[in-house]
Amino acid sequence: MLDPLPTGPIDPQARAFLDRLASAGLPTTDQLTVAQARAQMEVSTRFLGRPPRVACVEDRQIPGPAGEIPVRIVTPIDAGSEPLPVVVYYHGGGWVLGDLASHEGLCRALSNASGAVVVSVAYRLAPEHTFPAAAEDAHAAFAWFAEHAGEIGGDPSRVAVCGDSAGGNLAAVVALMARDQGGRAPALQVLAYPVVGFDPENESYRLFADAHHLTRGEMIWFWDQYAPNVNDRNNPYLAPLEAADVSGLAPALVISAGYDVLRDEAEAYARRLSAAGTPTTLSRYLGMIHGFLRRYPFFDEGRRGIDEIATALRAAFGLTGSSRGVDGVG
Repeated sequence: MLDPLPTGPIDPQARAFLDRLASAGLPTTDQLTVAQARAQMEVSTRFLGRPPRVACVEDRQIPGPAGEIPVRIVTPIDAGSEPLPVVVYYHGGGWVLGDLASHEGLCRALSNASGAVVVSVAYRLAPEHTFPAAAEDAHAAFAWFAEHAGEIGGDPSRVAVCGDSAGGNLAAVVALMARDQGGRAPALQVLAYPVVGFDPENESYRLFADAHHLTRGEMIWFWDQYAPNVNDRNNPYLAPLEAADVSGLAPALVISAGYDVLRDEAEAYARRLSAAGTPTTLSRYLGMIHGFLRRYPFFDEGRRGIDEIATALRAAFGLTGSSRGVDGVG
């Protein structure tokens, strides 16, 4: 079993970010239309700065359950001629927001740090496509690369899944689907502050309901967009915490943020995985807020989180050494 985690004060860089956000007076996502919320995220992406240099970025499409799925393939800066391991990445955004551009900087940083090809998946978004559309696309993408990674210079025997927030939800769901459907398991499932259940009355929801970037109201709004049928919210392919059995799954790295409404459910899922015999590492970034990895250019802890993920991926892939840094130079 995993030991209880400590608590700590909010990180000064996170505090400064929250203060700037408050002074801007922007409406929260649940006060916007879907179109307005997407436009606001697009604007926020521009403030992340220029992404790290990599060897190659390529867009293509792969087969999906409802048509072609767009993907963006990032090859690390020092890629050689040998097949590289592959990380299938699912972006955050509450199943409603985000796209290939919103998380490209993070995917580039992770590719360089891990030495793996990182494939970002543009799964179908809600409310146009409700549950289980995103989950089906996510699993289809992993299954395709587990079979066809060679087509992008990858090694199909070394494919992991990774995601943040709603993308962490999809990575967890893919691990469950792979086990349940008898497919190849991911080499590792990396779940960064994932959505894994619907319990807006738990302690972290109450503690950080407002003024900590992701609000309780926003999370309820996201759930209403993706899962308007409340009966779906007990489905383990939507809420992995509801799964009766979480044994036999891919090894997991679960990252939580100390000041995040999703903290408690992420940590509860990590403990369930560990109790079921799944090799699991749980890391709480004590002073961090939701979404800190994507903001690694401004948050030292974001860069440390990328390094931790990259080191775990390298170990899962049988690569020597730890993270090589977001620029791929160690």
